[in-house]
Amino acid sequence: MDLLTRTRRPARRGRAHGGLAARLREPAQVVYLALLGLVAAGWVLVALDGGQFLTLDSVVGIQQRSAALGIVAVGQTLAILAGSLDLSVAYLISLSSLVAAEIMAGGEGSIGPAVAAVLAVSALVGLVNGLVITRLQVHAFIATLGVAMIIKGVVDHLYDGPAGRVPESFQLLGYSRIGPVPVSALLWAGVAVAAWFLLSRTRLGHRIYAVGGNAEVARLSGIRTGRVIVLTHVLCSLCAGVAGLLLASRLGAGAPTVGTDGGYDLESIAAVVLGGTALAGGKGGVAGTVGGVLLLAVLDTLFNQLEVDSFVKDVVRGVVIVVAVAVYARRKTRRTP
Repeated sequence: MDLLTRTRRPARRGRAHGGLAARLREPAQVVYLALLGLVAAGWVLVALDGGQFLTLDSVVGIQQRSAALGIVAVGQTLAILAGSLDLSVAYLISLSSLVAAEIMAGGEGSIGPAVAAVLAVSALVGLVNGLVITRLQVHAFIATLGVAMIIKGVVDHLYDGPAGRVPESFQLLGYSRIGPVPVSALLWAGVAVAAWFLLSRTRLGHRIYAVGGNAEVARLSGIRTGRVIVLTHVLCSLCAGVAGLLLASRLGAGAPTVGTDGGYDLESIAAVVLGGTALAGGKGGVAGTVGGVLLLAVLDTLFNQLEVDSFVKDVVRGVVIVVAVAVYARRKTRRTP
């Protein structure tokens, strides 16, 4: 018995240590560790350059700039977890800002109808995306790219530049703060918490993971996979619409290029991937996406304070994304028996 006890105890410690190490290697934890490392490195680099990194003003700026991308990335997370993706979000953001500003030009009383119209248009776009993917069996990349081109054609035909006017009361959404926390950051946090609750506490959330993990097995288990994909695209487009409203509140008008200039389609996918969500679907979550958005935002702030050339910015961001995906893929390969 003593010999058995002595041989078993180290094994239990090894399993406990292995469990802790495994948790630290999870993508969501990795992205936050990388974020902390980036903050520490940025602090040193900016100090050597004679400046101060992450002052109150810069922290507030990070929150404000990352809010729109964060909201879009949360919606993109839902679509990707279901094994899909959405390339139409950038053009939908531009369209949403224009619809909102055009209707809000009627004055304070038009804010409610404008918000309702934007959400209705966004839901319709998401429904079209989902139905083209599920009913016409078009790959999500091609389907959403095609819808994006349709929206682009409509916007280019109807608008040559900024249009409409946003009332000052609605502009508070983009610029007001509660203490050091911008209202826009609270909006992003609310969207993220709602998506986390959906994924972790509801039947739809479990079905999203099941469909993204293996659509055929999910179908044989009685899950209506097509309906799940359509719903995730509707939710993704609604998030893009909310981001369009937020950007309209900042600009004070609608802009036909606000979504594409911000690169919200590829940036949102990059944030999701950095957060550890698998592009194949079925694995990941909102927590990692939030970390991915913050990582990109802090990286941009560091570049701006160091006055790094825009070409170098794009190269470094691309390298970071490729390295992150390679690291996640390598760990997944090592864990596969």
